[in-house]
Amino acid sequence: MAHATAGIVVVELGAGSDADLLAALDRLLPRDDRWRHRHGSAGHGADHVVPLLASPSLAVPVDDGRLVLGTWQSIALLDPNPDNAQRTVRLTFIA
Repeated sequence: MAHATAGIVVVELGAGSDADLLAALDRLLPRDDRWRHRHGSAGHGADHVVPLLASPSLAVPVDDGRLVLGTWQSIALLDPNPDNAQRTVRLTFIA
């Protein structure tokens, strides 16, 4: 994934967890004018700090053709940047 404002996360989704994740992100990276990087929407500088918390790449083990994740875990794109309506995610499988 070649984006400077998004990352890949393993997280529990649903049951309110996704809203909690976004609320925590808003507390850690407020979308206001404190950021030196200021082009784009308000608080866009915060988007450029996301890769410090959510890597742009992820390795997930596979066992017998199945992803090895916890019962409620999902792989998700964490992308708080409203300036890009379209993203491309690249998947690579290594035997």
